[in-house]
Amino acid sequence: MPRGKAVLRHMIADYLNVGTESKPEWALMGTGFTTLDESPGAQTESVKYVNEVSSSSSVTGYETSFSFEAEHIADEKAVDALYQVGRNHYIGSDAEFEYVRVEMWNKAQTGDNVFEARKFVVSCEVSDYSGENKQVVKGNLNAVGDPILGTFDTTSKTFTEAAA
Repeated sequence: MPRGKAVLRHMIADYLNVGTESKPEWALMGTGFTTLDESPGAQTESVKYVNEVSSSSSVTGYETSFSFEAEHIADEKAVDALYQVGRNHYIGSDAEFEYVRVEMWNKAQTGDNVFEARKFVVSCEVSDYSGENKQVVKGNLNAVGDPILGTFDTTSKTFTEAAA
């Protein structure tokens, strides 16, 4: 029986806004990053009624985080921006970024280089700097609120929110 084509990690493109909200500068999170994983973190609530043997569970929300590990390459804007958060002990909105996860296998119908994507606001939590021969930055990007569904044009580097 033929199987479908598996989605491989390199088929997901991640971009971090290292500019401002009014003037975004989307940096590809590629070179330097050795790990960038998503954990949706589904939150559940369970209830067991007296007349039932088993309990019932429902998903009540998500606590999404993206764990990362990257070699600190100063010329890579996304890596350096995350490094700066820990180095300078940024907190609150100073440690937040816009982050887009692009599904490169999921082409949108609006253009040649336009793909389905999700945009998050994330708070950067730098947990560790390590490495003897090269500096490695480790941490998490923790979602702030819900993702925004839309598309991302990899040529113009623009995110367009999906129509409601």
